[in-house]
Amino acid sequence: MKKFLALLFVSLLVLSACSSGSSSEADADTNDIKVWAWDPNFNIKAAELAKTAYQEENSELNIEIIEYAQDDIIQKLNTSLSSGTTKGLPNVVLIEDYRAQSFLQSYPDMFYSVDDAISIDDFAKYKQPPTSFEGKQYGVPFDSGVAGLYVRTDYLEEAGYSIDDLQDADWEKVIEIGTAVKDATGKQMITQDPKDLGLLRMMIQTSGAWYLEEDGVTPNIANNDALKEAFRLYKEMIDADLVKPHADWSQYIATINNGDISMLPSGNWITPSVKAEASQSGKWAVAPFPKLPGMDSVNASNLGGSSWYVLNIPGKEKAAEFLGQTFGADVDFHQQFVEEVGGVGTYQPAAEGEAYQAEDEFFGGQKIMSDFAAWTEEIPQVNYGLHTYVIEDILANEIQKYLQGEDLDTVMENAQSLAEQQAK
Repeated sequence: MKKFLALLFVSLLVLSACSSGSSSEADADTNDIKVWAWDPNFNIKAAELAKTAYQEENSELNIEIIEYAQDDIIQKLNTSLSSGTTKGLPNVVLIEDYRAQSFLQSYPDMFYSVDDAISIDDFAKYKQPPTSFEGKQYGVPFDSGVAGLYVRTDYLEEAGYSIDDLQDADWEKVIEIGTAVKDATGKQMITQDPKDLGLLRMMIQTSGAWYLEEDGVTPNIANNDALKEAFRLYKEMIDADLVKPHADWSQYIATINNGDISMLPSGNWITPSVKAEASQSGKWAVAPFPKLPGMDSVNASNLGGSSWYVLNIPGKEKAAEFLGQTFGADVDFHQQFVEEVGGVGTYQPAAEGEAYQAEDEFFGGQKIMSDFAAWTEEIPQVNYGLHTYVIEDILANEIQKYLQGEDLDTVMENAQSLAEQQAK
């Protein structure tokens, strides 16, 4: 009976090891790599281009790219990683930069360092804080959410301005021009979802500020001068009737394509949506993102963007090599990414390629990709930390109180208190 029980115990251990996703020598040499990402027209397409480029020289590696919604990826990762099991997880996963630190800090042993696969100095500096943790590089930076101010040049001309008037501009100058354009054309300046704080997010990053202190954990709201200024400017725009509200993505795009606004502050990923209305070709240009007035601020910011991560499971070395030799080194691949996907990468050596230097007739012959690449290098570094979306939920409610007349300092102090409670 003792021998039987011992044999049974050993058998259960073996079964447990197999079911938990533990590695073996055979597993470690696997040529099957799975990639999770969202958005078939952008991220998935980019991954497919990388797969094709890599397999030209490494045909033995089988790369399977699987599409999930971003929310589903987040849920699947949290469920598996919190339980300590890796079974069913991919070798490579795309994670939005705003969310990356929550995974890296919560599950540091579940991710594989890519320090040997890439040179992080080859990438835009602002990508480094969200993709690294405790001195190790875990993310392979992917797309840039570098922002610009898209402008209807025909509307500007009606008001006696040109795109040159928006170079090196701050938000007070933009509001001045937007007001003149509205007086001349009847068009409001921007469109905004009241629940979406992407605009304020872009505004504060121009000064190197965020909702959190540099530690990425401690809320920084009540004494955040950049955030206060962003609130004040937003209220100024609202009070001047320069903001056309929208409720969802379809309304947002319709407002742009219908010609209802004169300006569009956004990440560069909006370019295909702007160009979707072919009749507006030649009527748009892109200016540098406005800086905050009266403080240390630059004409460069970011909205969105993601990076690739390798999970610490069998196949990790080959997965890291795949990412390193494509997203982290292949200039020709990055030209394809620009030409076929329309995105801007953060791998800086690629910015000298032909695709980045091409003129875009829709934007009056402007080399917008070259401009976006140059602005990417100027984006201030900030630590997005753990609580970006939690704090934005708080701020979305508090900003309405401010717009309705409540004192700004009172609103900020209340938001600080609520954020401290939530961030524990």
